[in-house]
Amino acid sequence: MSSPRSPRIFLDGYNLALEQGTGVATYARNLSFGLRDLGAEVGVLYGTVNSTVSLQSLIREIGFFDPMVGRPGKWMRILKNVQRALTTPFGEIATQVPMTGRVVQETYRSRLPYFDSIWNVQRLFDSQRMHFSLYRSRLQVYFRKPPQIMHWTYPLALKVTGAKNIYTMHDLVPLRLPYTTLDNKRLYFSLARQLGRRADHIFTVSEASKKDIVNLLGVPEERVTNTYQAVEIPAKLRNKPMSDVAMEIEGTFGLKPGRYFLFVGAIEPKKNIGRMIEAYLASGVTDPLVIVGKKAWKSGQELRLISDNAHVRYLLTQNGVTETRYRVQQIDYASFPLLVSLMRGAKALLFPSLYEGFGLPALEAMLLGTPVMTSNTASMPEVVGDAAMKVDPYDTAAMAEAIRTLDTDEALRDRLAAAGPVRAELFSPERYKLRLAEAYAKVGAKWQS
Repeated sequence: MSSPRSPRIFLDGYNLALEQGTGVATYARNLSFGLRDLGAEVGVLYGTVNSTVSLQSLIREIGFFDPMVGRPGKWMRILKNVQRALTTPFGEIATQVPMTGRVVQETYRSRLPYFDSIWNVQRLFDSQRMHFSLYRSRLQVYFRKPPQIMHWTYPLALKVTGAKNIYTMHDLVPLRLPYTTLDNKRLYFSLARQLGRRADHIFTVSEASKKDIVNLLGVPEERVTNTYQAVEIPAKLRNKPMSDVAMEIEGTFGLKPGRYFLFVGAIEPKKNIGRMIEAYLASGVTDPLVIVGKKAWKSGQELRLISDNAHVRYLLTQNGVTETRYRVQQIDYASFPLLVSLMRGAKALLFPSLYEGFGLPALEAMLLGTPVMTSNTASMPEVVGDAAMKVDPYDTAAMAEAIRTLDTDEALRDRLAAAGPVRAELFSPERYKLRLAEAYAKVGAKWQS
């Protein structure tokens, strides 16, 4: 049990939905464990559909894991939305969700954050979006006993009454690269600027993002703190015998260790996948490019070069047998343990994003000793340092040359493989915890020595 003097710090569950596995979700989970290690009492506020609809504690617990419990019909949902739009100016009341262990949680263990308590406001995150579009103000959330600090891990139109409200702005991509996202840019800018003025503090994850927040939103520099992120992969996955890694990736995907290039991330314009594919094909290398990630907005445009051209395959002859293999393979999903094996087995990770607030996949690959090629823009140079190849992400010829070099220069791969884990150590959980302690102290958190 936490000491009474431990600061009560709550996080939102906006990016912690049980089905999500994004980089921002990883940030929120790592943050929850960092707070635990600092000795904070950690609460997580979700906005699930139906976990508060019953007075029965077991039904509320079941509803957290199965939002279809008691789901109203279509017309009732429409009526409730209209009612909600009229009542949100009065605020919302958070209800605690009992987590007694009566529901078996093992399926979700790796995706749950650390928590001392779980709270919920029904459809909170939908409501805040509707509330801001109607009233241009933050939706207030009430707790019977509010936390000392409410940390919103994303720019949300929400505030907890009676708490210090801080917000993480990972980047300002909708303003810097507006053509790469589907956000309503006017609403986004209005909210970001309001948070910049009214938040008790702003957290971010790189000096590049901090510079954007100061310059584009006019937030005083002393009100923005860069904590970076933490990179951590369980030792049992990092140290798995390479013979086991080889069996996994060959048995699952037909890939051989050291004989493929890898990209990890959502398939959307910011990730620059279209140019990456073009550069890879132009490089002439024969080891395949494997793209692991869900198709997001404008993914068809990014994958057009391979979806519209049947010639993107090659004939491979081994032991007198000729077979057809695709030069570019796209995989929608891989579990985290399998993804770690894919990273460990890759000849190199290609991560030429146009813009990243932090760029966690590149750092994860570096921690595993996999060579990395990435962008020379936004946060990537400060994250990877000299432990990765950096190229202009708009220059396909430069990317093609870098891929050829990684393919043929074994000494370079060995140097990057050795330098990667050393660089990744700068972003270890231990260092992250120290940065968090200093950042929260700026808004009044007092840590026990």
